[in-house]
Amino acid sequence: MAEHRLIAAYRNDLLVQLPVHLADEVSGGLADAHENYVSQGLTPDQAACAAIEEFGNARRVADAFRRACPAWRAARALIVTGPVVGGLWAAALIADRAWDWPIPIAVRLLVGAILASSVLLLVASALARRYQAVRRAGLAGCIGLAALDASMITTAILLAPSLRWLLVLAASASAVRLTFVASGMRRLVSQPRS
Repeated sequence: MAEHRLIAAYRNDLLVQLPVHLADEVSGGLADAHENYVSQGLTPDQAACAAIEEFGNARRVADAFRRACPAWRAARALIVTGPVVGGLWAAALIADRAWDWPIPIAVRLLVGAILASSVLLLVASALARRYQAVRRAGLAGCIGLAALDASMITTAILLAPSLRWLLVLAASASAVRLTFVASGMRRLVSQPRS
């Protein structure tokens, strides 16, 4: 049976907002529902309307997929916990007089730029309306934070005169966040891209 025009239009709406494999999955289910309604005696137009009503509008379906995306969840979690981890690092670095550590100014500026970029990418991921934008920005933001956490832990271990409790606490918080980010990135990378 050829795809009904209403179902084809629904699929096209989904393709604007979702990757092809997700849009195909939803439209395949919609086509199955359409066939089921036709077999129950509805006209093709009535069956298409009933199937679309059963699934909900394409925007709501795309929003549900966006909210289920691991990048969206990771971005929101990192935005909420970021100030806590950042505050721990700020307190630890101030207490340890990190401005006296032998770190070139260019490296300090690079760390600040990576932090700012990562935060902006995570905010973009949390606010994006399209699934692919959520995924790409979230993945990039997670990679940036993972690199920062790893470098902060390594720098503290190598350069701190002594590992005081604040540094240990900040490094532990970063290690927990690094584990969370690695888990989220593994789920993101394993998803089909198209």
